[in-house]
Amino acid sequence: MNRINPAKLLNSKWTALQPQKREKHFLVSDVDYAEDGSVRSCTLEAVMTHVEYSIDWKELKNTDKWAYGWK
Repeated sequence: MNRINPAKLLNSKWTALQPQKREKHFLVSDVDYAEDGSVRSCTLEAVMTHVEYSIDWKELKNTDKWAYGWK
């Protein structure tokens, strides 16, 4: 399980371990926080195609799908 600090999520880099459409490397381009500091929404941007995907930020904790950093 990847450990993630929600406060440091913005601009973090991630590698998809099962890439689709040749999109392997991603950057967290936008994070929306609630008033209590919890993450409301998270947007990943594919580095190669610049396509943005809205995901549940807790999916990034799954080590079967995501690796922290660009590998």
